[in-house]
This record gives sequence, C-alpha cells and structure tokens, in this order.
Amino acid sequence: MAKAYWIARVTVTDAEQYKLYLEGAASSLKTYGAKLLARGGKYEALEGDARPRNVVLEFPSLQAAHDCFHSPEYQAARAHRLGVSTIELVIVEGVE
Repeated sequence: MAKAYWIARVTVTDAEQYKLYLEGAASSLKTYGAKLLARGGKYEALEGDARPRNVVLEFPSLQAAHDCFHSPEYQAARAHRLGVSTIELVIVEGVE
C-alpha cells in the first residue's frame, strides 16, 4: 500500500491563535500515524507564488490521510486556524 502526504502551504496572520490549531491538531495527527517530514524552515520559490510556511506530513495510506482530515478531532483543531491563516492543502498519494 502506498503512503500518502499532506502538502500544505500556509500564511499565518495571527501566530497566537494559530498555536491553538497546532496544539489541537497534534493528537489527531498522531492517531492517524502522521509523520512530520517538513515544517517551516528555509525554502526557495522556484516557480509560482510562495507562502512563508510549508509543511509535509507522511501518512501510512491515502485512507489514513483522508480520515485524519475529516475526523472530528482534526476539524475541531482546524476551526482555530480559520480566519488566522491562508492555506492550500492537498493530499497526494505516494508511489510504491
């Protein structure tokens, strides 16, 4: 079974409020087996528009990545980032 990845590009406009999202999301990410591969750090925009925060999370499967996003726990955490960040988030299936 192929792994899957959340790839997020984020601009945070209220860091204090965004911390509530990070704290709440941590337990749901752990529950669904997410592994943090990249968060913040240096980046180089080669094409297109860039955002200052880039995140890559690895999940054991596409289903786990999907279930995590739609879980009540993650959605409760997500509510804390709505209005204090702009984000593009995709789930991408890996190759075997």
